[in-house]
Amino acid sequence: MSDIRKNSSCKIGCWAMAAVAGLLTFVMLLTVGEYTFMPAAFLGVLVFVLLGLVFSWLFCTPLPAAGAKSAASGSQSSTTSGSSGSSAGTSVAAGASAAVASTSASSSANAAADKAAADKAAADKAAADKAAADKAAAAKKTAAAEKKAAKAAADKAAADAAAGEDFDGDGVREGADEGTKPATLAAAREGGADDLKRIKGIGPKLEKLCNSMGFFHFDQIAAWTADELAWVNSNLEGFKGRATRDEWIAQAKLLAASEDTEFSKRVDKGSVY
Repeated sequence: MSDIRKNSSCKIGCWAMAAVAGLLTFVMLLTVGEYTFMPAAFLGVLVFVLLGLVFSWLFCTPLPAAGAKSAASGSQSSTTSGSSGSSAGTSVAAGASAAVASTSASSSANAAADKAAADKAAADKAAADKAAADKAAAAKKTAAAEKKAAKAAADKAAADAAAGEDFDGDGVREGADEGTKPATLAAAREGGADDLKRIKGIGPKLEKLCNSMGFFHFDQIAAWTADELAWVNSNLEGFKGRATRDEWIAQAKLLAASEDTEFSKRVDKGSVY
């Protein structure tokens, strides 16, 4: 009866030690290994069962009866077995601790890798956004420059159109101030004005304009210089450039010398006006 009680106490002690080891394993896995409750509990129970069985077998298995020598050997064997059991328990605990440490290191490495990947993605996105913004700004700047150049060209064209042609060839569009104004008359000389319509290019309307400008006679037109011709061309409202295109000076010189032109003959015959 005494042996049975002793064996029961031994087993209770072994399972108590196993329970403590299992509880420690459970706590370490939760705190150090960052395991969730269920995996930590499972491993704690597993350690508890394994150690309980091992300790019970090592410490509580009855030895066969023998002499003193056998008893001594049994005592020595029990001592050795106890040491072995303790070593086995220590090895299991060490293995569990190593597993927890390895899992913790692996988790830390994964977290570092995830952070590095996230940082790289953020940097790539920032670079792409900056490149897109720079491209949009460059395009906007180019469009503004093109618009400004187009406006400048349009303004110049409008100014040139308003100023008219460069009749005197000095490279400057001076409008009504082109060239030099020739001598004019307030009225026709004695004997009346010449029939300027005998000059090809001068019709009744243009003759009235020439008279209003102070030109009544062929010799006036025949005496114009190049600068004076440029002034006349720029001031013939509605007929600018007509004096040069129709060669008024050459015709006026012939008519002033009492010579006729083919056009003046037709006018004289009344076949023109």
